[in-house]
Amino acid sequence: MKDIVLRADREQGISDGDLRRALAETISVWLPDISLLKSSSESDSAADVNMKQYRILLIPPDFTRMHSGAGKITAMYYEMLKDSCRVDVMPALGTHVPMTPDEIDEFFLGVVPQDAILIHNWRNDVVKIGQVPGDYVKEISEGLISSPIDVEVNRRIVDKSYDLIISIGQVVPHEVVGMANYSKNIFVGCGGSSMIDQSHMLGAFYGLERIMGRDHSPVRRVFDYAQEHFIKDVPLKYVLTVTTQFEGETAIHGLFAGKDRRLFEEAVSLSKEKNIIFMEKPFKKVVVYLDPKEFKSTWLGNKAVYRTRMAIADGGELLVIAPGISRFGEDDRNDTLIRKYGYVGRKKVLELCKHNEDLMNNLSAAAHLIHGSSDDRFSITYAPGKLTRQETEGVNFKYAPLQETVDRYDPAKLKDGFNTLEDGEEIFYISNPALGLWACENR
Repeated sequence: MKDIVLRADREQGISDGDLRRALAETISVWLPDISLLKSSSESDSAADVNMKQYRILLIPPDFTRMHSGAGKITAMYYEMLKDSCRVDVMPALGTHVPMTPDEIDEFFLGVVPQDAILIHNWRNDVVKIGQVPGDYVKEISEGLISSPIDVEVNRRIVDKSYDLIISIGQVVPHEVVGMANYSKNIFVGCGGSSMIDQSHMLGAFYGLERIMGRDHSPVRRVFDYAQEHFIKDVPLKYVLTVTTQFEGETAIHGLFAGKDRRLFEEAVSLSKEKNIIFMEKPFKKVVVYLDPKEFKSTWLGNKAVYRTRMAIADGGELLVIAPGISRFGEDDRNDTLIRKYGYVGRKKVLELCKHNEDLMNNLSAAAHLIHGSSDDRFSITYAPGKLTRQETEGVNFKYAPLQETVDRYDPAKLKDGFNTLEDGEEIFYISNPALGLWACENR
């Protein structure tokens, strides 16, 4: 079946008109008997009655992927299909909290109605569809992990109630799997606790520096195995984007639509070109701003740590300006575990897992604690809007008062990249850590 690939020929990215035409082409290929150009006079025709029998499930990311272009794409699909199909939208929440009504309206441009949204519950709304064998996990992890991994997905994906499932999302460097999206959107975004916990721990054991920005990581190979063996017959298609920001707006540089892994590999290649920023020498001080609309927890905000760690010098400093941060975990249980154990480094967390059942039973939280630490290589200071000094320092971060920090490092005045302050201090500023990976080539 024909795949659809669209690449931008301008810095501003793909135009909305070209994007809409490409998405319409995917529908004509995947559901060829649906006419997206029917007139209102045909609305009661026999053909339309047949078209209304189709059920479509759109699986975009949630509000935490605001700059993925997926909200706009979902809105375009919904507009195209709503009059001829039953369309549901289930954001791939993973462990994140559900979107608020205001976030739904903003993310989907006011197009997707609230009653079209389904909420994925990663603890209670999944079914087991298979298991990745322990021998295979041991082989791909170089002996680090040998236990099998249960494959659980939201029941709606496999209950045969949908004629077409479209998974929408951004390919970008990622701390757990190497390059985000493709089947990760299904097995983690719409997955259950076993896959989420064990895939995160597998990535943490293997090491961030060996994973981020790479395709064939051990975690990706787990997802590839699960896709090949357990969801081959699901009517699933992927719509993948590669994005940057241009003059403060999301620019979509590539659209890759289909199911073949080759499409994901093309997106990975473009993302490496657009989203990995190699530096000649490590940074002494990095200042990262977290948009309060997008980042409300350190579970998400620690992208500031993940995405810069390979560019920060030993003994350097990371300062995170986080006006929207009010908690540590997106999930209450994970928030409790982060407060209890803190970001204490890989070696300490692995030791804690051996002796603490609550942490061992929530390996995604344990992995997050590893990812959110610099292992004492550089300092991490948070200037949070809604956490106290005691709370911040209690999880092993340094604390800075928000207003004092903004007065000195004003996001409205700083530009992405190197900045020199009036007193001569040199910093490297990042306005959104979710859009890239910064690294020195020797790391």
